[in-house]
Amino acid sequence: MKLVTYNTQYGIGRDGRYDLERIAASVDGADIIALQEVTRNFMRNNMADMVAGLAQLLPDYFHVYGVAMDIDFGLLEDGKPANKRLQFGNMILSRWPIVSSRCMLLPRTRRLNRGNLQRAALEALVLAPSGPLRVYSVHLDHVNLEERMAQIRFLKERVYAYPMEGGAITGAAEYGFPELPCPEEFVLLGDFNMIPGSPEHLTMTGAPDPLEGPQIVAHNPVDAYALAGGIPDGSVTWTDTTHPEKGRHIDYAFVQASLAAKVKSVRIDSEANGSDHQPVWLELA
Repeated sequence: MKLVTYNTQYGIGRDGRYDLERIAASVDGADIIALQEVTRNFMRNNMADMVAGLAQLLPDYFHVYGVAMDIDFGLLEDGKPANKRLQFGNMILSRWPIVSSRCMLLPRTRRLNRGNLQRAALEALVLAPSGPLRVYSVHLDHVNLEERMAQIRFLKERVYAYPMEGGAITGAAEYGFPELPCPEEFVLLGDFNMIPGSPEHLTMTGAPDPLEGPQIVAHNPVDAYALAGGIPDGSVTWTDTTHPEKGRHIDYAFVQASLAAKVKSVRIDSEANGSDHQPVWLELA
């Protein structure tokens, strides 16, 4: 199974051009795709509907979209509400049916000196041939460590509560639907805006034992990079277009502990140019 995560930066590449075909071409061929910074009616990409555009460019995939930030500036057309809402969020596409989804809004604070958009984790329950799998497209805050820490704690709490809650619906027979599977296995994909070894990263994975090193435990997600030879020296997944030397590694794939043995490879597509980020590919055996 091949999974990929890509922060699309509204479909705008490092050359300043909006080109959704570049995004689609960079992720086509994956079985499951997690995207961040997907928008509708955003001024920076000429009010494009990226959800509709991506669905059209990738017609062989099921898809869901989770709105994190939703704003209406009161635009009128012919004296009536235009209902052109600016939406910013995450998207998941899958070759196999997505039988349920939830958009979980992550904690945030009222920051005044810098823009602070509502962030979210989009959950999708995928009926893969190997069995049901939960996939999350995640986008954390990019400015404040304290906020990222709160978001990671919240995310872990929600992800591990799933087997007890049952996701989007339980007792579905009352409505004439089959009961949905409730898998423990999950994959977290996305732009976590944290560097390897940072306090947020250790909050996600757990701190390594001083003598025995990192451990695989049931209550912490496992960084797929650590299972596939580590992060290549000098690699970046985000580039500052005005100061390339400030590039950082901030995009990840994390797996539930029982999936650790299935991690076959992780790679960064350094050739993709449709965004200021690079796609990260995960292969599960």
